[in-house]
Amino acid sequence: MTISIRSVDKKFGRYPALNKVGLEIADGELLALLGPSGSGKTTLLRVIAGLEFPDAGQVLFHDQDVTYASAAARRVGFVFQQYALFKHMTVAKNIAFGLDVRKGKDKPSKVEITRRVADLLRLVELEGLGGRYPSQLSGGQRQRVALSRALAVQPSVLLLDEPFGALDATVRKSLRKELRRVHDATGVTTIFVTHDQEEALDLADRVAILNQGVIEQVGTPAQVHDEPVSPFVCGFVGEANRFEGTVSGGRFAAGAVSLSAGTVADGKAVAFVRPHDLNLAADGFEVRINRVHVQGALAAVDGVTVDGQRIEVTVSRDQADLFTGAVKLSARKAHVYPA
Repeated sequence: MTISIRSVDKKFGRYPALNKVGLEIADGELLALLGPSGSGKTTLLRVIAGLEFPDAGQVLFHDQDVTYASAAARRVGFVFQQYALFKHMTVAKNIAFGLDVRKGKDKPSKVEITRRVADLLRLVELEGLGGRYPSQLSGGQRQRVALSRALAVQPSVLLLDEPFGALDATVRKSLRKELRRVHDATGVTTIFVTHDQEEALDLADRVAILNQGVIEQVGTPAQVHDEPVSPFVCGFVGEANRFEGTVSGGRFAAGAVSLSAGTVADGKAVAFVRPHDLNLAADGFEVRINRVHVQGALAAVDGVTVDGQRIEVTVSRDQADLFTGAVKLSARKAHVYPA
């Protein structure tokens, strides 16, 4: 299912939740809507679902205008953060619910429903648990049941709102891999909302980054991380050292820090440098090392420039011993924007 979002506006009272949002989602794509709280990502998901209607603009499914169509008419599957499972129903009954409530010729036979439930339990690796109740499952298992229930009705689009937000870090990572595997197995167009950049970059084919109701950038995980189009995107996606200074003659300066500014015009500017883009250099700017913390194969280095600006550097574990006392650093790559 291809989805087109065209110039969508949505306000809640005087608050503009979405402002002229446009987005094209390819058939079979796994897209992340990423942004801080209040950026409009959940509102956009609900507009796509038919749970909210825009004040202006269009939503198209396969070139069919569904802007004011109900969620049921759009055949979307929705997975919430809090599972929303029926406590009095078994796992199998929860998964089958959307099929059981269908009427007439739209309702599959009992044999077909049983077969589909079994297939989905196998898909999400919950075989043998169909007779249990939600209270007998872990949080990760409940979320798998919620995903199975959404898929049972064979939705045209699968929508997930912060699906792993209520789970601990280890379970979240496991379920991310599970969602990717299930998506690849079903091929259903999938859109999920998250404020977790690691989750979005790890899981999605493309990421749409929202800020104050506007989409600032859409691209692959590598594009939004390595080629950010704005200071917001650069500061929000991935770790970065931030400096405020000026550009003159192709160089950015902020106190002791000096960086290449590329083609940015002279004047006030803001610069970002990823911690892994800083390296030792004889002609660099001086940094006093405060702490080196080894994290597996990498080491995180905390330092401060001679004029008091904090610097974070990420290096390989083998290089960690080189970062003692005072060192000089330069940047392999910097992102500089007019202020």
